Amino acid sequence: MKRAQKKVVAEEFQAGVQSSQAVFLTDYRGLTAKQMTELRMALSRAGSRLKVVKNRLALRAFEGEMANHLAPIFDEMTAVALTQEDVAGAAKALTEFAKANEALKIKGGVLEGKLISIAEIKALSSLPSRDELLAQLLAVWAAVPTGFVRVLNALPSGWVNVLDAMRRKKEGGE
Repeated sequence: MKRAQKKVVAEEFQAGVQSSQAVFLTDYRGLTAKQMTELRMALSRAGSRLKVVKNRLALRAFEGEMANHLAPIFDEMTAVALTQEDVAGAAKALTEFAKANEALKIKGGVLEGKLISIAEIKALSSLPSRDELLAQLLAVWAAVPTGFVRVLNALPSGWVNVLDAMRRKKEGGE
């Protein structure tokens, strides 16, 4: 790859890192091409992209102090998962894939500019995904109007029951 091409790749990767909410770093040594494709597909379903770049280029994408903290992580072959949308979904996809494929090792990550550990990534994976949270929110929104309609319906029903009781009392009393 020529220097101009490397520069373009580095700039694209840096833009991807800076626009991401989370970046997960993994060691992919020992994974087959088929397994890498499966991992990419799993991350893609969670709204993430998996990039394999040279360690020097990857470190340049991180700024200042963060690059110093990440330097030990970029010691071997490293794949970077860039997540723009569903952080919990991407963490879940990575941890589930790592459980099924022992060759994949999660090294750490960056969440909104802060370094996170493997334990924190596993904790993120236990959170509901964006879609699950949206479904829960929709259920709450639907419950409020439904309850309101039931209350409004109970008022006329109550009056009808009172009037019916009065009618029965008059019919029984006469």
